[in-house]
Amino acid sequence: MPESQITAATVIKLCGICKAYNIGTPIETEVLHQIELTLPKGSFCAVMGPSGSGKSTLLNIIGLLDRPSAGTLEVCGQETTQLKDRALTQLRGHKIGFVFQYHHLISAFTALENVMMPMLGAGVFPTSAMRERAELLLAQVELTPWQDHLADHLSGGQQQRVAIARALAMNPALLLADEPTGNLDSRSADSVFDLLTQFNQEQGTTVLFVTHNAALAKRCKDLIEVVDGHIVSSGDRPS
Repeated sequence: MPESQITAATVIKLCGICKAYNIGTPIETEVLHQIELTLPKGSFCAVMGPSGSGKSTLLNIIGLLDRPSAGTLEVCGQETTQLKDRALTQLRGHKIGFVFQYHHLISAFTALENVMMPMLGAGVFPTSAMRERAELLLAQVELTPWQDHLADHLSGGQQQRVAIARALAMNPALLLADEPTGNLDSRSADSVFDLLTQFNQEQGTTVLFVTHNAALAKRCKDLIEVVDGHIVSSGDRPS
């Protein structure tokens, strides 16, 4: 993002981020090269690029699921590369929500119970507040009539909407969506995208959206293209 957009409300800031595997061996391979990226609060940014370009690696590093080999990463103003694993887990649980191509719901749990899981894990809400929060989120994704249905009794689109509600349970500053519409038909994909847009606009949740769907990418505020581990373009889309 342009320097003028870097403010105290910056949610993500990457400086010189590199990621290499098999470091110090003859087969050492660097898959991300000197990544510079800033996402202000309220951004809605698409990430596109060929398969194998480094998109998922970039998302895993931003989501604190993997550590960079070099560079610095700030999440909500906190530098993370020197944090211990426990501190990373706590920061990730409170500041970052995840939605993946496959919903990863617990099939033996109801929709309501799945949405409550992040709050149960964090242990920060009393039980009544957890349920109220989960019910509110399921109402926002229009699933109240199905809240007591087991996850594997829901359609693919409904399951992905439950996954979005679960990702927002802790009211994260950042929502990372990795091909969340990839397994859905076009109507369900549009519905999921509209929900992400709604939470971005109404709650100011920053969204980073990895997709191969060019039509959906064009509807995002910003676009990042990743090719061979480099960001080749970044910034506001032209009007």
